[in-house]
Amino acid sequence: MPKIYVVGLGPGSREGLPLGTYQKLQSGLPVFLRTRVHPVVASFSEEDISFQSFDYLYESGEEFAQVYSEMTRLLLAAAANYGEIVYAVPGHPMMAEQSVQNLLREAPIAIPPVEIEMGSGQSFFDSVCTALQLDPVEGLLFLDGTTLAPDRLRGGLHTLIAQVYNRQLASEVKLTLMDVYPDDYPVTVVRAAGVPGEERIDRIPLYELDRLDHIDHLTTVYLPASQDETLLVRDPWFVANLVRRLRSPGGCPWDLKQTHQSLRPYVIEEAYEVASAIDEQDPWALQEELGDVLLQVFLHAQIGSESGDFTVRDVFQSLGEKLIRRHPHVFGDVQADSVAAAEMAWQGAKEKETNTSDVSSVLATLRRGQPAWKLASAMQERAAQVGFDWERIGDVMAKLREELQELEQAIEIGDAQGIKDEAGDLVFTIVNVLRWLNLDLETVLAGANQKFERRFSGVERRVEERGGDWKKVSMEQLQGFWEEIKNQNR
Repeated sequence: MPKIYVVGLGPGSREGLPLGTYQKLQSGLPVFLRTRVHPVVASFSEEDISFQSFDYLYESGEEFAQVYSEMTRLLLAAAANYGEIVYAVPGHPMMAEQSVQNLLREAPIAIPPVEIEMGSGQSFFDSVCTALQLDPVEGLLFLDGTTLAPDRLRGGLHTLIAQVYNRQLASEVKLTLMDVYPDDYPVTVVRAAGVPGEERIDRIPLYELDRLDHIDHLTTVYLPASQDETLLVRDPWFVANLVRRLRSPGGCPWDLKQTHQSLRPYVIEEAYEVASAIDEQDPWALQEELGDVLLQVFLHAQIGSESGDFTVRDVFQSLGEKLIRRHPHVFGDVQADSVAAAEMAWQGAKEKETNTSDVSSVLATLRRGQPAWKLASAMQERAAQVGFDWERIGDVMAKLREELQELEQAIEIGDAQGIKDEAGDLVFTIVNVLRWLNLDLETVLAGANQKFERRFSGVERRVEERGGDWKKVSMEQLQGFWEEIKNQNR
């Protein structure tokens, strides 16, 4: 079976080259280098070590993923041709080496299969931590500059970004970091860590990152962990922990008192606030109101975790699984090149979920996530479809009067639970009346709101004309103003 010996050249100094790696390089086998731009390579001519490098692939203008894919193909072909080859990479073969990961994945399924034997090597990671006097156990993110994305960053952790090969990539890294960090955030640029006479450390503000003229393949960027709340509050997990703190002993008495049920009105209220901000086309208000909705999510998740029911991670999991499951045209093999096709794919996925549940009840498949009055109307429609309905509108009006009388009786005897129950029955019957009249509760109530606001504004003007002091105007006068405004706007 063809074989590739993968070895590491260390961080840069000849003294850091492992003995086993040195012996493999001198074995007479064909040697391939990911890059010849490495301090140790200069000594190869003295040791009579010949090699081929893949530097020309980096100059092809292709994306890094394509470069490493082509590199893997060429290495596997060389192994099949020569039988055994040596592949040498900077540092340690298993540290920030995408080409090696590609080999480990592709070699077993290559034709013919290729055996990979992993050698040793000193990682640049050790030298960088030594140069920075950094202990990784404090909490460290170790990221690849070629695939850096804002969602991978955590301002509260020390962060090392490797593979910042040149100034162009440094510019891209800078712009990505600025999505999370202030423009003047202190960064440390370490070049050739651990290489005697070549190591260089620059401490600069973030906005100057791509202005250094000595950035190359030996460059690593470091950002210290921040304790600045103005930065940390941009991290969703930091905010989730703020909510946890509110619910912890010594936290906020109001938040500690809340339950799922007590928070229910606020969930609905915040959703309406979001809708209002959308209607007003106010992006700043929308941003704030979306945050308020997210607070409700975090509060319910925290309460759920305290009772052992679920955590915020479970919420994320449920959402993530549903997004994947209901978008087979994005995450699966279903084709959808139009809005209509996408909706059909989504509906099909949703129906598969529905078909796995108990749908024996007429009401089983009703969508529960809607205002209570709308759900009441939907329930009444479903019941009417199977014949459970009044015969005429007069019967519904009689039921309305009956429910009003029952509410009055509950109020008279001071039955708190009865008042709540009868008030619910009254509203439910009102919805039924409107259904019979083909009227929408939201629409008619919105009209009533506008009418009240218009008339009350007229009353306010009358009070203002009399000095503006509401306490000096009797209830009889206010009612007179109301009737006057009402008659004027008939």
